[in-house]
Amino acid sequence: MTQSNLGFIPEPITVAFEKLLPSRKAPDGLMSSRKFKQIISSIDAVGLIEPLTIAKADRTSGMHLLLDGHIRMFALQELGFTDAPCLIAKDDESYTYNNRINRLSTIQEHFMIRRAVDRGVTPARLAKSLELDLEHITKKINLLDGICAEAVRLLRDKHFSANLSPVLRKLKPTRQVECVELMVATNNITVSYAQALLAATPPNMLVNEGGPKKVKGVTADQMAKMEREMANLESQFKLVEQSYGQDVLNLVLARGYLTKLLDNEAVIRFLSQNNPDILREFSGIVQATALDK
Repeated sequence: MTQSNLGFIPEPITVAFEKLLPSRKAPDGLMSSRKFKQIISSIDAVGLIEPLTIAKADRTSGMHLLLDGHIRMFALQELGFTDAPCLIAKDDESYTYNNRINRLSTIQEHFMIRRAVDRGVTPARLAKSLELDLEHITKKINLLDGICAEAVRLLRDKHFSANLSPVLRKLKPTRQVECVELMVATNNITVSYAQALLAATPPNMLVNEGGPKKVKGVTADQMAKMEREMANLESQFKLVEQSYGQDVLNLVLARGYLTKLLDNEAVIRFLSQNNPDILREFSGIVQATALDK
């Protein structure tokens, strides 16, 4: 994601709480809620994971409207902090943070946890603070071990299970990239899909080339057939991906032309009398409000 596409200035600044103007009040019972206590525990152990998001300073008062992060601010105040790192939104007050910015990605969370460990926070303390199993924290710490740089780049803004990494580690770097490209392109970054791609991967693309692939309930012949079918599917998918942009452009142009064509009463009358099926198809294209319908 380029900086020009972001809704905020990427470098956080430290702002005193007295300069922040909340855009909503704290919900009733927040301070005694389990979620609030978990956030306090997490910040106390790890630090602030995600900066607050604020509007540009008012020219007269110098105050910033707090757009997102109210609960985090209340938690920081409870812990005795007087300021916090903040991201400044580039839009005006109509900017809506939750509609424009993705939450912390899985890889960003990994780096946050690794930084905490590097600062001396033990995995056990992290697990307790974040209310997660120690095994799950360990998976997050080791998330990128054995994953090639290009695959990491493709996944950097995505959300996925930490259980995806052990599957990808069984693949050689070239195959890791191929599989991640497919998962991202199909918006299906799941462990089950990765396992299917692993099962259909030729032995020479596996880290352990000599080790037989075992999938419960699948014979060697069925495995070979899956490999051939998956290779064919991947090839077809890449061909479709290459032509998708041009196909969409052609469809948009065709829809615009048909819209004008069907505004002509003589054309409507001729088609309804001689080619009603074609008229019905043309009308369906014109009435489509989205290309995915």
